[in-house]
Amino acid sequence: MKVRNQKGFTLIELLIVVAIIGIIAAIAIPGLLRARMSGNEASAIGSVRAINSAQAAFSSSNSGTYAGTLEILVMSCSGGTAGFISPDLATSDSVKSGYTVDMDPVGAELTITSCHAADQAVFPDYLATATPLTASTGGRAFASNGGGALYVKSGTTVLAAADLINTNILK
Repeated sequence: MKVRNQKGFTLIELLIVVAIIGIIAAIAIPGLLRARMSGNEASAIGSVRAINSAQAAFSSSNSGTYAGTLEILVMSCSGGTAGFISPDLATSDSVKSGYTVDMDPVGAELTITSCHAADQAVFPDYLATATPLTASTGGRAFASNGGGALYVKSGTTVLAAADLINTNILK
């Protein structure tokens, strides 16, 4: 009789390794999803704060009034080279890191000679919002207005100006 020299893994050994990898993945994936959601929320908070800063700069250049759209905040003042906000937030309903970032004017339209052009429509206040696209991209919606406070609400619904009264302020 000839003795065979067998090398390699048995089927049982391979199944045990696959089962161990599956268990490790089942433990790690929820943590990775939570970390991704936290990162998306941090990006949304940063976007709303960037809009606040841009509106504050716009307001100081334009008699205490605010821009009505994100498109206006991207433009630079006459003679300037840079706008008030970065181009990644250049349009209404910008999608960034799983959140829809938007800004709407609040109050009656005013017309002033602004740093952009004569007789430009401006507003006494604004509402900047960041709303998750789905529950897997974020669990909280964020908003801010001319007061500069950052409001937070659990869920994936858009915050309206009337909601800010009964909404928690993020510190």
